[in-house]
Amino acid sequence: MSAESIHVVCPQCAAVNRIPSERTGSGQCGKCGAPLFSGQPIILNDANFARHIARNDLPVLVDFWATWCGPCQMMAPVFAQLAERHRTDLRVAKLDTDAAPHTSAQFAIRSIPTVILFRGGREVARTAGAMPLAQLEQWLTPYLKNAG
Repeated sequence: MSAESIHVVCPQCAAVNRIPSERTGSGQCGKCGAPLFSGQPIILNDANFARHIARNDLPVLVDFWATWCGPCQMMAPVFAQLAERHRTDLRVAKLDTDAAPHTSAQFAIRSIPTVILFRGGREVARTAGAMPLAQLEQWLTPYLKNAG
C-alpha cells in the first residue's frame, strides 16, 4: 500500500479532505459526511471557487455558463456525463456567470460556455463553445493522467 495521499475538496461543504491516493474515487467528507466522489458536477460560486481550485489535488474542469444561454443548456448533459465518467481523475464543476460575477470577471469570461481546466490552482487550458462529450474528452486527454 502506498503512503501517499491527496487532498479533495468536499462538493457539499468545501472542507478539504486528505484521502489515501489508492482510495481516490471513494470516501466521505470527514466534516459533513457527503460523498467526495458523487459523479455529479460540483456547483461553484464566488465564495467557494478559490478553495476548490487551489486545494484539490485532482484537476478541476469548470464550465462557466448562464441559465439564459442555449448552448450552455446543451452542454449540461455533457458535463453530467463527464462528471460520471471521470469521477476518479477529474473534478467537474459548473459556475453560473450571472450568479458569480466576481469570478467571471477575474477570468475574463467573454463568451459562454467557456470551459477552463485548472491544475495545482492554475489555469492550464481553456476553450469556448458547446461540444459533444467525445470532443470534450479528446480536448481533455493531454491534460489527464488516466484519460480514456
